[in-house]
Amino acid sequence: MGTVLLIIGLSYLVGSIPGSLWTGQLLEDVDVREHGSGNAGATNAFRVLGWQAGVASTVVDLGKGVVAAGVIPLLVGTEGIPHWGLLPWEAEWVLCIGAGLAAVIGHIFPVWASFRGGKGVNTSAGVLLALTPQTTLMVLGLFLAVLLASRYVSLASMTAAVAFPSAVAVRRYLFGIDRLDPSLLFFGLFLCVAVLVAHRGNIRRLWRGTESRISSFRPAEGMAGRGEI
Repeated sequence: MGTVLLIIGLSYLVGSIPGSLWTGQLLEDVDVREHGSGNAGATNAFRVLGWQAGVASTVVDLGKGVVAAGVIPLLVGTEGIPHWGLLPWEAEWVLCIGAGLAAVIGHIFPVWASFRGGKGVNTSAGVLLALTPQTTLMVLGLFLAVLLASRYVSLASMTAAVAFPSAVAVRRYLFGIDRLDPSLLFFGLFLCVAVLVAHRGNIRRLWRGTESRISSFRPAEGMAGRGEI
């Protein structure tokens, strides 16, 4: 139990690293939560501070998920962890998923940033990339296609959230890829619901036709990190 708590705790702390917040403060001395959408995520960093800060924030947020789900359990070790009667699920998979979930929670409620974080989409993508790279890359391709076609980051994110558990189900149960543990499907469904709930405001704006599109990777004129897109 001590090993499990250590992995979960470390993953939460890693997930709490506020990439967009620290990037904004380092590059422009700006708290991105006070501008644009008010969200401490990479999308808002793109809108408020430009592509350099946006890319840096994206890399950090993806990296947090990869480290939590794919590195920390390996470094700490997963041998001898209890199974807890987790149906047919592999305990190691469940632990890695739990570590990834802790990182996502850390991103949304970061201890290093007064518990005011982002929506967790990029960190979730990092977790999934560590757990099943092939499935995640396929979903990433769909995300980019929707983003380029619509220029709605929210729509692309929600499409990817729905596509991931669907892709896992198809790959495992239709094509028989048994190395995908069933727990991954349940985790994907959980993330799908969480992403849709987190984007409920975006859904309303999409329905009304008032959702903001990505039109440029440059900050607004005169912004220099200090205005609202």
